[in-house]
Amino acid sequence: MIDWTGYIGLILDGALVTIQLTVMGSALALVMAFIAGLGRLSRFFAVRALATAYIEFFRGTSIFVQLFWAYFVLPFLGITLTPLQAGVLALGLNVGAYGAEVVRGAIKSIGKEQYEACVALNLGRWQSMRHVILPQALLLMLPTFGNNSIELLKGTAVVSLISLTDLTFQAQVVRAQTGNTLIPFTMILIIYFALASLIGWGMRSLERRMARGLDGVRV
Repeated sequence: MIDWTGYIGLILDGALVTIQLTVMGSALALVMAFIAGLGRLSRFFAVRALATAYIEFFRGTSIFVQLFWAYFVLPFLGITLTPLQAGVLALGLNVGAYGAEVVRGAIKSIGKEQYEACVALNLGRWQSMRHVILPQALLLMLPTFGNNSIELLKGTAVVSLISLTDLTFQAQVVRAQTGNTLIPFTMILIIYFALASLIGWGMRSLERRMARGLDGVRV
């Protein structure tokens, strides 16, 4: 009989690494989404071009290649990252590129009357964006941001390719040591689903809270 106590501990250790990757990768993706999304709306051509180049590059290339570049190629340029740092960088930049289009689309969808009201109130461009446009646009972004976070969570499995001990890596270790595939991979399937459900619940709760306060933002 196999004593699963130690192996369950390994998988739970992998879950902690996966959570770290998801939280830090999502934070980076959120920052990049707003930088690039707002950059696409800039009045300056150079800013728009840089934002567009970033978005198209990371949407148009494989996450596997991006991860390998971050971990194996950057050291040749004098930048050495740990597996965790490489995973966060690749996942954050990749998902951030998709999030940038969400930011741009949500801002563009705000009604013209809101912009006209900002002009009537003599609000500057950034005052209007910060106090009126973004709070309304953010409510539109949240469902897709939630989906992106779940996609990032599932995408963390690729970091096992650079020997980062995430859920998938640890499940492979357990399978190799026990010869059992069903139990470890069923366990991580359940853990991934539980984490994804938690993200979905959190985003829906945040969406409801923001919706209740939105009436005080419209002008």
